Amino acid sequence: METTSPKTSLLKKIIAIVLGFGPGIFAIGYTIGTGSVTSMIVAGSKFNMQLLWVLLLSCIFSGVLMFAYGNYGLITGETALYGFKKHLKYGKALAILIIIGITFGQWNSLMGILGISSNIIYEILNVNFDGLADYKYQTVLITAMIIIITFYLLMLVGKYTFFEKILVIFVTLMGFSFILSLCFVQPLPMDVVKGLIPTIPDVPGGKMLVAAFVGTTMASATFLSRPLFVKGKGWTIKNLDQQKKDSITAAILIFIISGVIMAVAAGALYYQGKEVSQVLDMANTLEPVAGKWAVTIFFFGALSAGLSSIFPCLLIAPLLIADYQSGELDTNSKQFRIITFIACLVALIGPAFGANPIEVQILSQVFNVFVLPAVVLGIILMVNSKKIMKNYKTGLGVNIGLFAALFFSLVISYNGIVALTEYF
Repeated sequence: METTSPKTSLLKKIIAIVLGFGPGIFAIGYTIGTGSVTSMIVAGSKFNMQLLWVLLLSCIFSGVLMFAYGNYGLITGETALYGFKKHLKYGKALAILIIIGITFGQWNSLMGILGISSNIIYEILNVNFDGLADYKYQTVLITAMIIIITFYLLMLVGKYTFFEKILVIFVTLMGFSFILSLCFVQPLPMDVVKGLIPTIPDVPGGKMLVAAFVGTTMASATFLSRPLFVKGKGWTIKNLDQQKKDSITAAILIFIISGVIMAVAAGALYYQGKEVSQVLDMANTLEPVAGKWAVTIFFFGALSAGLSSIFPCLLIAPLLIADYQSGELDTNSKQFRIITFIACLVALIGPAFGANPIEVQILSQVFNVFVLPAVVLGIILMVNSKKIMKNYKTGLGVNIGLFAALFFSLVISYNGIVALTEYF
């Protein structure tokens, strides 16, 4: 008769909890990629914890929107854009606008993700191999090509459960890496408290980072894809309570992991008066504190964040188009393979031209905020229709959250326009 030790039993329980995580893992994959990591690190290095309030509000509204979109999917059995087209007066135009806006933002983001990930791998190789500095461009480009080809081939597997398990691994590694980094450097507790008081840094780049924060944390793709992913998980109207818990858990984890990244950057960079402009800057200042291990751990977390975002970013365009057409995503279709192939080519533009991936990533997150008001307004109209929701009544608290999210998204969109005008 076999016996299991308490340690083995505990480990199995932890693994079961991690693997049992629902569609929220895709929310974390979409949200905490290199876009989020870069925005948090740049903000932490420049402004300490001053923008923590933006992160908190974004995560609260994200939780409400994930819940609303998830409930809509389970109750109606329809996906978001298909529902917009079917039920709303100008839903067809709204859906097409959303597809174009989100695809533009996500493909731009993919350029930055691939650029940062390949630069991280280059920096790790450069530490271990002398003379590689003379071939930085070639190494980064070849690495980017290997990464994107590998992910394209993995995409052809085309199973929800496969994507989910890959994301679970990357997101778990990312979370542990950044929490471990926080053990080496921390911000002052008073600065964390001050960060919860709403203020916008009155300096060049302050408005840009606020918009980038919201663009990466309140990611429209996260909400729109939610009905498809809850269906892919096999959930039905019987799983409403599970869907609610999954939304809350995802929002809390996004806040914790993102906040930890900002805190690490504040503790390591802000107090030394150093800002981030290149990929290596994101980890170099940890070295005096904890040696090369800290740099390795930090880079490993950033790389995991990047790789966890590539799957969702490649999936988003075919997912939205399939959603618009029929409400079903066929990952084995010719359309799916062609669109993801085009996305892979777009992703290589940044590394091919040697663009600074930090700047590309920040700009791409700002563009994401402009479609957000349409995404919030669409779900408000849908979940408050008795005809569409089959007499399911959306609660007052959820409606307050949705309308607050709409107001917040409009303010941030205006802020993003001002930021881009100042930048260009």
